[in-house]
Amino acid sequence: MLRFPGLPLILVILCAWLTSVAPTSAENSAKASTLFTESRPAMGSVFTLHIYASDQQQAADYFEQAFDEIERVEEALSNYRASSELSRINRLAADEAVATDPEVFAFLRTSFSFSERSGGAFDITVAPLMRAWGFFGGQGKYPSTQELADARAAIGWRNVVLDEKARTVRFLRHGIELDPGGIGKGYAVDRVVALLRKDGVKAALVDAGSSSIYAMGAPPGEAGWEVRVPETDDASGRFSAVLLRDTSLSTSGSHGKFFKLNGYLYCHIMDPRTGEPVQGMLQTTVIAPSATDTDALSTAMFVLGPVEGKKLLQGFPGASGIWVVDDPRARRVVKWHWRGSVKTELRSETSANVNNRSETERGAQP
Repeated sequence: MLRFPGLPLILVILCAWLTSVAPTSAENSAKASTLFTESRPAMGSVFTLHIYASDQQQAADYFEQAFDEIERVEEALSNYRASSELSRINRLAADEAVATDPEVFAFLRTSFSFSERSGGAFDITVAPLMRAWGFFGGQGKYPSTQELADARAAIGWRNVVLDEKARTVRFLRHGIELDPGGIGKGYAVDRVVALLRKDGVKAALVDAGSSSIYAMGAPPGEAGWEVRVPETDDASGRFSAVLLRDTSLSTSGSHGKFFKLNGYLYCHIMDPRTGEPVQGMLQTTVIAPSATDTDALSTAMFVLGPVEGKKLLQGFPGASGIWVVDDPRARRVVKWHWRGSVKTELRSETSANVNNRSETERGAQP
């Protein structure tokens, strides 16, 4: 969700943005004078890369390496691919300790650290719940009592044991299934950013389906990349705009997949602690230095709500966040160190006000 003044967004854009340079630095400056953009489907979404390069061939080389890296990450972490390393762990870890490679082990360790720090609000063992509520390959359904009981019994990050010395993964019960959906795209973005930096790219923006975005450097002559946070009910609208430079932004919302039943809206974001979809929350957005962090944090913030979510963000230096709460009276905006503009039609509540609220931010259960 990006805006470049005067520039249309298409799958592959070539637009000249020439900067004036001194003769002594002309060669270096020319390397970042033109913006190229390319999009490709990956990880159940569309990844879009905006890169400043010297010419089309150089940009094509950057794109090929970056999308190869995204494919490599997906092949390792997808729970939709039977050939992935994560799927192999899901098949075997309930019966034996499964040795895995250093990268996947480190990814799991990072994921479970977010579970611990969020009190279980973020949990990559949530897959059985997603399946029970019909959000694997569908728009959702209300599960039977038995389906929900079985799913609740098969989740919980504490039911996964990581052995650092042996680098193994073991499930403590059958039915456990790892689902990286709340953190995997952010991790892929970080891997691409690291690759581009290694290749000498100075200005680029990596967008994973508009849900996780990383801004490297800034366009020539600009202070940063302007990124648009979408409206809660209109992906083409603008709820907020923020200028990013060498940092990441992720958004989680109830608008992606949901269904309605008996006047209640059930979204695809689960509260692992209750076994049910989060209610009363429309959208959360977080800014932090790492896309892996922002991806996981935006999910945890959605589950926790503003009061507890603010406490979580305090543990991440440089982080800021914003919640759109589905208050019974009207949508309500809660900001915490948010540095971007916000749509003025919504009633806003600052973090200072949130500290004085003791009630839960989630809506009533059916």
